[in-house]
Amino acid sequence: MKTSFKLSSALLTGFVAAAVAAPAAQAQTTPVVNTPVTTNMVLAPQAQAMAAPHSSSDDCGLFKTCSTTKIGLGKGDFIVRLSALGVIPQDRDSKLWLNGAAIPGRVKTTSQVMPELTFEYFFTDNISIDLIAASTRHEVAAKGTPLGNIDVGSAWALPPTITLAWHFRPHKRFNPYVGVGATLAWFHNVSPAGGLVQKLNVGVTGGPSVNVGFDYQLVGNWFFNVDAKQMFMRMHAWANDRGSGAFIKAHDSLDPTVVGAGIEYRF
Repeated sequence: MKTSFKLSSALLTGFVAAAVAAPAAQAQTTPVVNTPVTTNMVLAPQAQAMAAPHSSSDDCGLFKTCSTTKIGLGKGDFIVRLSALGVIPQDRDSKLWLNGAAIPGRVKTTSQVMPELTFEYFFTDNISIDLIAASTRHEVAAKGTPLGNIDVGSAWALPPTITLAWHFRPHKRFNPYVGVGATLAWFHNVSPAGGLVQKLNVGVTGGPSVNVGFDYQLVGNWFFNVDAKQMFMRMHAWANDRGSGAFIKAHDSLDPTVVGAGIEYRF
């Protein structure tokens, strides 16, 4: 009987211990089972954001304005411009000599349209310097002389002009400016007209210039430009040789007005 009672007591003690231990074990294992689920739910949005591709709106193409595009022009900008250029000689004041004697008449030079290439750099937000390169062909004639109207010939003019400009509205889409500069003009491929003029020489010339214009930002780094320059220069020309019987000398205040419109790109 004592042995049976001891065995029953041991069984009863085991049942009680098992009943107490079961909830504790369940409480300990529950967080272990649920923790990975909770962690995955927190990390999932972060992983999704890291894996998501960049929005196409962040891409900035050649002909596109994006969040990183600078508005307007300012310090450090370098511009290349291609323009259609119109050169209109004014021929304000002409003087003619025939064999050393002054004669009545005037010089007339034709207008011309050609492409122009311009390079411009901004030292500050307001101040830039630019250099234009273009070459135009012009016909030259002497009008109203005692020998009638004389077709003198033709020449190509190469007038590189450097200009210092002040820009009024830096970092704005519309930016007007004014400038002052200087021109040095060479004449090449000079061709006499023949007949009375068998030989033709045109001297190097130059002078000051002033200009006005504006830049307008179209899209991205592309701009539209309009520019007008007034150059002040005299042309000196000689037809034939001394002692030829028809040595003609001419001075002409060429003073061309130069108007251009074109597209430019900022680097």
